[in-house]
Amino acid sequence: MKFTEAKLELAIIELLEQQGYPHFIGDNIDRDPGDVLIKSDLHHFLNQRYADDQITETEINAIIRNLENFSATDLYETNKAIMKMVSDGFLLKREDRSQKDLYIQLIDYSGLVDSRLPKENEVATLVTSNSSTEAIADDSPAYSIDHNIYKMVNQLEIQGYETRIPDGILYINGLPLVVFEFKSAIREGVTDRTRL
Repeated sequence: MKFTEAKLELAIIELLEQQGYPHFIGDNIDRDPGDVLIKSDLHHFLNQRYADDQITETEINAIIRNLENFSATDLYETNKAIMKMVSDGFLLKREDRSQKDLYIQLIDYSGLVDSRLPKENEVATLVTSNSSTEAIADDSPAYSIDHNIYKMVNQLEIQGYETRIPDGILYINGLPLVVFEFKSAIREGVTDRTRL
């Protein structure tokens, strides 16, 4: 039995679903054909995350517009700038200038540390010679629940200078953070130029 690109795609989707990334088919995502962002997810995340700060519709829309307005001509610089915003966050000048600037993070990192604490025997343990007690690992995970919106989307048609259909995109809060192309993994002779 031949392992085809379609089978590889389904296997990756299944693995991601097992890790908590729900799968969506591109045709079922509510967006304009030229949009790369899933604006409704980003809007919902920002609205919920910053509700206590009384973030406004105008402020949310300004953030989304800012992300949309990055130039597609210099993809490297655009990706670098967006990833800096995703990694470091940014200050939002409030609509009401009497309010203090709002520090915005596009991803909820609150559960990151807890979700990465290694389990017993997952990593090496160092014990100092003066240590008289040994650490006991807790069997029950104490993961914090983040409030991110995860989506694994396959076969999403994106219209721009030309139409592109990546094999899969991992979205977090409406941001396309990982693009999957499975062709080169199974077909010899496929180059970066022929992938998209």
